[in-house]
Amino acid sequence: MKIGITTSVMQGGRSGVGQYVLALVRALIAAPARHELTLFVLEDDLPLFAFASQAARMVAIPERYRPAVKNIAWHQLELPRLVRRLRLDVLHVPSYRRLLWPQPCAMVATVHDLAPFRLPKKYDWKRMLYGRVVVRRLARRQDEIIAVSQATANDLGTFFGLPSSQITVIHNGLDHARFKPGNVAEARESLARRHGLRYPFFLYVARLEHPAKNHVRLIEAFNWFKLATRSPWQLVLAGADWHGADEIHRAIRRSPYAKDIVTPGFVPDTDLPLWYRAAGVFVYPSLFEGFGLPPLEAMACGCPVLAATEGALAEVAGNAVEPVNPRSIPDIERQLERLAADEALRDRLRTVGIAHAKRFDWRHTAAATLEVYSRVAAKADALDPLCIATEHQWG
Repeated sequence: MKIGITTSVMQGGRSGVGQYVLALVRALIAAPARHELTLFVLEDDLPLFAFASQAARMVAIPERYRPAVKNIAWHQLELPRLVRRLRLDVLHVPSYRRLLWPQPCAMVATVHDLAPFRLPKKYDWKRMLYGRVVVRRLARRQDEIIAVSQATANDLGTFFGLPSSQITVIHNGLDHARFKPGNVAEARESLARRHGLRYPFFLYVARLEHPAKNHVRLIEAFNWFKLATRSPWQLVLAGADWHGADEIHRAIRRSPYAKDIVTPGFVPDTDLPLWYRAAGVFVYPSLFEGFGLPPLEAMACGCPVLAATEGALAEVAGNAVEPVNPRSIPDIERQLERLAADEALRDRLRTVGIAHAKRFDWRHTAAATLEVYSRVAAKADALDPLCIATEHQWG
């Protein structure tokens, strides 16, 4: 089977979609069944796929097509021609932001969330309009849509009116070779040396995006926690600046405990396990997630997790986390205080978290995704003779 994946929504690998694409490609090329894989990659992103250079065909996209509007135009006009020229059986678009109207072959898309419908201020008005109006029509043109959670699948039915027969739920996976318990003392020493961190600290790994990721409420709750407990705990907000980051930085500057709030910026993939192992508690008070991978990564590394239960987080995290109401500053503060003080609770969460995280594996995700590819390709093959006959009849 000839499979194509377009990767230009990766944002340099610094987004959830980017991590999904990289992990899925790694798992696909390692899958027992051998297929011909073609990756459409922006020129500056090619080094990210060095691991796949011998196992997949790389089609470089000129950098002038990186800006959103030009990239959308490239997907609608140029990509279908390339797909036909390469005679691909299936094209996988791993984000709703680049769904195709043309149908050059069997079409599969991944939808990670429908945030524009759930969070009115998540994006600027142009992106909100595109997500709410244009994507709704494009989604109906796809042969099958992969939803990364049942919550996202439900939203596809509610907001796009898609039938369940067009949607397959495939959870994201974890790379257990990277995310696993390790030497906690070494992790803490490494981060203390490089970032001046003290232990213990709360860790939140998410791009600095306001209001969707809810940093400002977390900072306010941390202020209350420090005032109430006089605790030495610090708060680490790890992630690159994104939409609304200025508001988050203002909240930090206003905090009377600003010296205990650390913003190390984007954390490279290679360093993530160190952060999870070193943290006293991983906090994830996001207002909405279509999946929510960081809590699972933290669990796999043996870090106790405090997480919101909105969106897909309740489905993904199950009973392996301590739940919190992300819209209630008092509840966030109460849970910070409780987890900081209760070592037995943290130990219990470590144990159940490690066991829960084992249920998620990119190998399983890749196998289920390949089943979708095979299914839509077979349907396209079955329809092709009928299409030819119809064209001949009416030609």
